[in-house]
Formats: sequence, structure tokens, C-alpha cells
Amino acid sequence: MSKSIKTGILSFGMSGSLFHAPFLNLHQGFDLVGVVERNTKKAQSIYPNIKSFDSVDEILNDSEIELLVINTPSPTHFEFALKAIQAKKHILVEKPFTVTSAEAKKLYAEAEKHNCLLMPFQNRRYDSDFLSVKQVIESGKLGDLVEVHFRYDRYNYNISNNRVKESNTPGNGLLYNLGPHVIDAAIALFGLPIKWSKVKKGNRPNTQIDDYAHVHLEYVNGLQVFATMSLLVADAQKSFVLHGTKGSYIKDRCDTQEMHLQSGILPNNPLYGIELPNQEGILTTVEDGIKKQEKIISEKASYLSVFEDVYQTIYNKKEYPITRAQIIRQIEILEN
Repeated sequence: MSKSIKTGILSFGMSGSLFHAPFLNLHQGFDLVGVVERNTKKAQSIYPNIKSFDSVDEILNDSEIELLVINTPSPTHFEFALKAIQAKKHILVEKPFTVTSAEAKKLYAEAEKHNCLLMPFQNRRYDSDFLSVKQVIESGKLGDLVEVHFRYDRYNYNISNNRVKESNTPGNGLLYNLGPHVIDAAIALFGLPIKWSKVKKGNRPNTQIDDYAHVHLEYVNGLQVFATMSLLVADAQKSFVLHGTKGSYIKDRCDTQEMHLQSGILPNNPLYGIELPNQEGILTTVEDGIKKQEKIISEKASYLSVFEDVYQTIYNKKEYPITRAQIIRQIEILEN
């Protein structure tokens, strides 16, 4: 690669330190220039050559930076993304992309006006579990899909100490936190739904936000997709359940890459992105009345593929995999 893209990150919390910096540092197409660290300054101890900025405005004014990662709290995405575009930066925006579809449309209009690229960060498209689901669907072994269930289960009964995330602010809550993952999975696999409905509830004592959400998506071909998120599931259920005219596929969610990153296994480690044994999905098919089951071993996956998509979009002008129509529909489902 003959050119590296000068890149900055707006926050160096869990998202910046785990899901962005290691990949930007390893991918030869990027040069990680700096991060915003308002209080604790720790990025330079890991990446000695980067700058530590005190504020978003300071990093926006750095003319060297071409690409900015917007990974600040959800309600700030629109404001900071708009400022970055007006500063003529390309941007990679964490989920939720924006709080409203009107904001998303505004960002795309401003990006066109300033000749900037606007890219949603949907790293779960490169999870091994999602890719195994995609592989099975594309194999045709399920026939025509009839019913699909996606779940994202956690158990956090107590209100966290993170007052920002726990406050009743537009863009906060479980639907906006985990919903973009499961809704994007459906859109990536099946296209844009024609109808949707949803339920949101707050079940934890004194919660100000929703900690349970259920979304029902309907498709023109009759496919029914159900996406459920909950913070009160002590025994996590199967996360991918697909039923078709020829068979079914059931798979657990495997946060393999997050687990590896948290334990210090970086994307250039040969073990990175490989699921543990006994996490295979189960494909059940029926032919001539005979039921057959087989284990589907997930292939190695890496979020480095997201950054390759970004590089190819910026440098080689290839179409980014997540389209404007897809992200706007995702936000429409979250808000309506």
C-alpha cells in the first residue's frame, strides 16, 4: 500500500482501545496519529508516536488528520460527526450511527457537500458467528427462510455506575446499544424490511432506560425476523435460530474477538478470531423424511476486515458495504 490514511480517534475508552486502535495500528493503510483523552492520558504508553488531544475541537483543527473515528457517547454522534465533516474529514461512526433518521440524512447531505466519506462502523458483520450464519444461508441448505430469531442476552441486574449511559437521554437504552447489532444483521442478510414493530421495557429497579427490547421485522417474501435484547437473562439463549423450508440452523453467540482483545491477543496473533471448541453451529436438514444433523465450524474472523473496507473506500473508491439506505432504515426502526 503506497499511502497511509492519517487517522484520529475521539475517545480512548473500551471502544477506542480495543475495537479501533489495535486495528488501525496493524493495518498498513492507516497511520494512527492521535486520540482525544480529556482526563487520563494512557494512549501514548501503548502507541508512543501518537498525539494526545485534550478536546474534540483540538483534534478537528489538526489539518494532518484525514479520517476520524466517532466513538463518543451515543447522543454526541451527530454533533461531532457534523463538525468533522465540516472540517473536511472522512468519518467512521460507531453505533448507533445517529439518534434520528433526520440526523443521518443531514450527515449524508453534508458529506456530499464537503466531498467527505461517511461510513457506519458495524463490526459484527465480521464476527465468526454471523459469518457462519451467512455461509449456511448462502449454501441454500435451509431452503426458503420462514422464521428467524436473533438474540443478544446479558445479565446486569444492578444499575451501572456509568451515569451517562444510564440517563434518560435520547439515544440511550438497550435498544440503541445492542439493537444496531441485531437489526444490522437482519438487514445485511435479508435486505430492508417492509414493516416493523417493537416493544421496549425497563425492568430493573429504578432504571431510567429500557433494559429489554423486542423488534419484529417483516419482509416482502413473508419472512418473519424477531430480534430480542435483554439485560435480565441469567442463562443466555441461542443467539441465532433460523428455520427454512428444508431445515434449521442454531448457533450460540461467540464474542471471540472481544474476549481475545481483552486478554491481550491481538489481531496479528494466529489464534486471534478462532472460536473455542464445541461452539459449532448445528445445521439440521430433512430429506425424504430423514433428519440429518451436522456441525458447522466457523471460520476465523477479524475486525481488521472492517478497516480494510474503510481503506478500500477511501483510497480505491470502492463502495462501502453498509449503504445509506441500510443505515437510514436501521435508525428508522430504532426511532419509530
